[in-house]
Amino acid sequence: MSRLGSLMLLLPLVLPFLAGPVCRVLATSLPPKRVVWLLVCSAAGLAAGSAAALSLLVVPGATHLRPVAALGHLLTPLVSGTPGMTVVITVVAAALLTAGGALLLRDAHGWWRQLRQARALAAGSRSELVVLEEERPDAYALPGRPGRIVITSGMLRALSAAEREVLLAHERAHLRGRHHVLVAIVELAAHCHPGLRAVREPLRYALERTADESAAQVVGDRRLTARAIGRAALAARTSPALHRPGFALAATAGLVPLRVAALLAQPARTGVLGAPRCMAALTLLACLAVSAGASFEAAENLHTGIEIAQGETGEE
Repeated sequence: MSRLGSLMLLLPLVLPFLAGPVCRVLATSLPPKRVVWLLVCSAAGLAAGSAAALSLLVVPGATHLRPVAALGHLLTPLVSGTPGMTVVITVVAAALLTAGGALLLRDAHGWWRQLRQARALAAGSRSELVVLEEERPDAYALPGRPGRIVITSGMLRALSAAEREVLLAHERAHLRGRHHVLVAIVELAAHCHPGLRAVREPLRYALERTADESAAQVVGDRRLTARAIGRAALAARTSPALHRPGFALAATAGLVPLRVAALLAQPARTGVLGAPRCMAALTLLACLAVSAGASFEAAENLHTGIEIAQGETGEE
């Protein structure tokens, strides 16, 4: 790989750090359904670009190892600067990939354990709604087959009948939209690059806003929806969620004051974007395009370098 190719691989490693601030702007300014997919696709694309960049940085130094050179039928190792620096870059890139994979496996095991424990608590109920005899107010959507809505007796007592309907409609929207899958995609992206950790909270906020709007449409009353969300959050704010898995989505989570304000305001027009929002969206899409382009270009340079190292010049 050429020196230019190695420098190009810095772009997919740097651009994800811009995603967090841009996503925070978009999450509070665009319609929630639209911004959810923009955030998820951008995070996934930027994560793929950074993982590809690290993988491509591993290859040149790895070709200095005889087994790798023999596997690739290389006559000489790939050259990218001085051999010592190439090996150092390879070691660092390999360490980052290994650390990210190890953290992902650890957290995935933790999520699976939490899910099993939460499903075990809900195993006694055959209906969609699972009521836990627990004084601490809480309610959340529990993914699985079938998905369940878990609510504590403390939360039921904290809300009126109409407010309970809002809460149930909110959690049904999470299950119907399979929002836990979108959360998992962004969590995976965050393990691929630390800069993408800042996308997690904007995504969760956008998902809660999506469920808020769905609940308001079901009950036909935005003020009632805002009151129910606010009262549920106030009831749960001093009580830790004992049984809720860390990845579960709940109506009481996120920036509740902003969500309530959005429900009380008139629904935003979904037509022309304002200049700041348009610039933020274009910035995020530009980061995604540049990251993908740099990764593909570096991969092409690496392929050319491998052909040269194999003694080929493009002739059959």
